[in-house]
Amino acid sequence: MTTKIKICGLTTGETLDAALDGGADFVGAVVFPKSPRHLAPETAAELFARARGRAGIVAVTVDPDDALLDEIARTLRPDFVQLHGSETPARAERVRTLTGAGVIKALPIRQADDFAAADEWDYHADHLMFDAKPPEGSGLPGGMGHSFDWTLLADKAFRHPWFLAGGLTPDNVAEALRITGTPMADVSSGVESAPGVKDASRIATFIRNARRS
Repeated sequence: MTTKIKICGLTTGETLDAALDGGADFVGAVVFPKSPRHLAPETAAELFARARGRAGIVAVTVDPDDALLDEIARTLRPDFVQLHGSETPARAERVRTLTGAGVIKALPIRQADDFAAADEWDYHADHLMFDAKPPEGSGLPGGMGHSFDWTLLADKAFRHPWFLAGGLTPDNVAEALRITGTPMADVSSGVESAPGVKDASRIATFIRNARRS
């Protein structure tokens, strides 16, 4: 089965086009002011309009309140809302109701015990995303270029297709897919030339290397 690819944190037409032209299955707009990849919902809606019908549009959020979710739903109209904070399964159901979008839940992983949350979330999210747990004191939940021990996923199975995230790059994505067998891969900082600055050539190479794995 071909691995599906999500390019996250896109902020320019050039790099969004690189993701779409390369065949990305999902493209992500980060709506979180602390992130260097942040876009206001209206700005994201203008940019990502060109992706509709070509790739799944994902609004990446961190503990979003109802007002923000309403704005995202009205303007960006995403296919999925990605929850990257301390949201609960009950909150995820509220997100689904408010937006009409599917739910991706990111779970931070450092050691085997961190997968415990997946047992409950597997029944409430359309897709789980296993991302590297950020360093203590970090103000960002992801997009920092860190990875976790991929062998922790080697023998795991989940109800729905899931994403591997955290520290993926064009150079290591093929190995990551071989070790984990993940059906979907998510990249952000690994295709950047600087924090928040995507590189079109790295996006194309990432997708190409993932497809070859």
